[in-house]
Amino acid sequence: MNERIDLRSDTVTLPTAAMRAAMAAAPVGDDQYGEDPSTQALQERCAALLGKEAALWLPSGTMANQVALRVLTRPGDEVVTSRESHAGWHEAGGAAANAGVQLVEVGEGGVFTRAQFEAALKPSGLPVFPPTTLVEIENTHNRGGGVVFAQAEVLDICASARERGIATFLDGARLWNAAVASGRTEAELAAPFDLVAVAFSKGLGAPGGSLLAGSRELIAASRRHCRMLGGAMRQNGIYSAAALHGLDHHRSRLAEDHRHARALAQTLAASPAVELDLATVQTNIVVFRLAPGAPDAAALVARARERGVLLNAFATRTVRAVTHLDVSAAQAARAGEILRELLG
Repeated sequence: MNERIDLRSDTVTLPTAAMRAAMAAAPVGDDQYGEDPSTQALQERCAALLGKEAALWLPSGTMANQVALRVLTRPGDEVVTSRESHAGWHEAGGAAANAGVQLVEVGEGGVFTRAQFEAALKPSGLPVFPPTTLVEIENTHNRGGGVVFAQAEVLDICASARERGIATFLDGARLWNAAVASGRTEAELAAPFDLVAVAFSKGLGAPGGSLLAGSRELIAASRRHCRMLGGAMRQNGIYSAAALHGLDHHRSRLAEDHRHARALAQTLAASPAVELDLATVQTNIVVFRLAPGAPDAAALVARARERGVLLNAFATRTVRAVTHLDVSAAQAARAGEILRELLG
């Protein structure tokens, strides 16, 4: 039987024995009464870590993003996002269904500039146009291959938004990876934004949970919308304990995942069947295209699964592989060899 090397996502990680022990020992209470000490501790710690006044734990990253949209926009508004943003591609149409907003995608490769943001703004004063009320940045960018959004550009875009009275939101599900890769603190990366989302179920290896951070006023509004969307939890301190353990023990090791992704990417890039710009491999995600004449993405994914390597097809000829704490250097190397072999 082939060894299973799961590169589908960093969400497939299993809680470590130490994380399970922390969850089992977590002090808990009813979070809806504000009586869950583990959740309170996590929210206070992350608010400080992200440089914000307050924070709110939520069950999932998609819910965190959806709550942010509802808090920062009104139905009929327009939101500027990066090309192939998570908000537009991986949230089941939630932006339209839950917040009633439309998304305008700008830039390329997961990033955009101040000029591109400003060019996307609709002229004001004309009733046929929706007002642009929010700009959303994804850092790192999933479909962009885990690229880190340049902080100088972030500052320019957010400054432009503030000048125009436009709110700012950071989808920082993998902000921990961005911090490690850039050498900047999470607080520095989050500073220009009104609301920031982070996830615990990806690189940090928790079994679930995300968090929003911002001003006390915005977090109070977020709490109400979280409840409206069914996100109210009770003794969720078991999840919060997992997140706290991940912050303590799994954050600094993210650099290992980045090295493993880089090694995998270099192996793949050496194949004439693969189109891959190594400059995009900055964290733990490798997105590559299959050259003409190579198998399509579905065929490669199916053949790789037969050999014990699990991947995701992102498009007809686009594949994604993600390294994480359950993938060793040897496994990443083995996966690269198998994929090279399957691609001839």
